[in-house]
Amino acid sequence: MPLGELRADELDDGPQEGLFDLPPGSRHARARVVLLTGPSGSGKTSLTRRVGLPVVSLDDFYLDGDHPGLPRRYGVVDWDSPRTWDKAGAMAALVELATTGETELPVYDIPTNARTGTTRLSLDGFPVFIAEGIFAAEIVEACLEEDILADALCIFRPRAQTFWFRLMRDLGEARKPPVTLVRRGLNLARNEPAMIADLVAKGCRKVRVEEAERDIRTLLTTH
Repeated sequence: MPLGELRADELDDGPQEGLFDLPPGSRHARARVVLLTGPSGSGKTSLTRRVGLPVVSLDDFYLDGDHPGLPRRYGVVDWDSPRTWDKAGAMAALVELATTGETELPVYDIPTNARTGTTRLSLDGFPVFIAEGIFAAEIVEACLEEDILADALCIFRPRAQTFWFRLMRDLGEARKPPVTLVRRGLNLARNEPAMIADLVAKGCRKVRVEEAERDIRTLLTTH
């Protein structure tokens, strides 16, 4: 059933005994997720702040930097590879949030490449929430199977803007040494068209930031 056709009195009252013994797609969602992805620096985080919905930062599901077998590039861990990311953990959290209205999330510190704690997120009655991050497209199919997907959006803007905003953010947060950030940023800019094509192939809709904001707000007003 499309998200906009749900009514408050049709939402599930909570988890049931044996809930996690049910096959994928059999759970009753009280809320659904908008997966939000796009190149790093494309404006995902600022968009989530404007719309004011509960947000799961999928970047918090990165694996710790000392996790065995992490892929490497340019002599450092390739944090742009989905192999550095805990897909199973992210999906478990999204399913729990969609079906129960709350979940425990990790807190990840990017400069030190490590999880530093956890935090509790509650939907507080919102029928829609956002999960944003560069790996969101990796779970489009799984969210469809679980029947918790409201939409999957890939936002983009001109590559020069994306490069600049990403670099300013990463330098401001001291995410990595400046030389590493510039080298990574140039590589991402070169690969951006192919990256976006891959995200679309995995089930995301390519939209500009203003279109994404409009569509997310429409999901709320049609609920």
